[in-house]
Amino acid sequence: MKARIGDRALAYESIGGGQPLVLVHAFPLDGRMWMSTARTLADHCRVIVPDMRGFGASDLGGGDPSIADMADDVAALLDSLGIERATVGGLSMGGYVALAFAARHGARLERLILADTRAAADSDVARAGRADALALVAKDGVAALVERQLAALLSPAASEAVREQVRGLGRQSLEGVSAGLRALRDRPDRRAELSAIRCPTLVIVGSEDKISPPAEMAEIASAIPGARLVEIAGAGHLSNLERPNEFSSAIAHFI
Repeated sequence: MKARIGDRALAYESIGGGQPLVLVHAFPLDGRMWMSTARTLADHCRVIVPDMRGFGASDLGGGDPSIADMADDVAALLDSLGIERATVGGLSMGGYVALAFAARHGARLERLILADTRAAADSDVARAGRADALALVAKDGVAALVERQLAALLSPAASEAVREQVRGLGRQSLEGVSAGLRALRDRPDRRAELSAIRCPTLVIVGSEDKISPPAEMAEIASAIPGARLVEIAGAGHLSNLERPNEFSSAIAHFI
């Protein structure tokens, strides 16, 4: 399905019925990463899974979108579906979008889910890594970037089937991935905003996450009043793909 947002088409899937839950995907993947989660949760709620600008079947549009722009797209999608309030969650880049949604559209949040993500901005080292990634994509394509990131995205014990799944989900356009890298690089530090979040919040982290490790996710949870922290044993950064049952169960209990 697609919603018109200005002159762009935003692709999304909607599965199940009841209270709405929006799940925003990681970089450099798209909404397909949530399909197993959505099917599992469909008996509990209506799961809405958008493709962010330039990913999956969504248009990139003109100029580089920011993480805040992506959060505004989620709000516009809710408008198009006639939904006033929803639970909004995201993993990795999706978590950045969810935090931006909390800052810009907090009154529309029923609950917040932050999985394997960060509240801090990129460090100088991380920004240099984004520059390297942009150069790699320009030279060798998106598949080369995905292959290089596999060790960070997944735990050492991840199956070859999951690795192949990530490679497939990472088949994205060069333009969309490049714009996404710039959005990640330029996102603001939102740590000071965490204490202002007032809705029920679930924080999920894989115990083997190298990008947003459990200690950093625990700091996020401790900064948000009343937040609940769930650590998923044996999972890396893409915890919903490595441990789908445990991940879905954590959300089902939360909502």
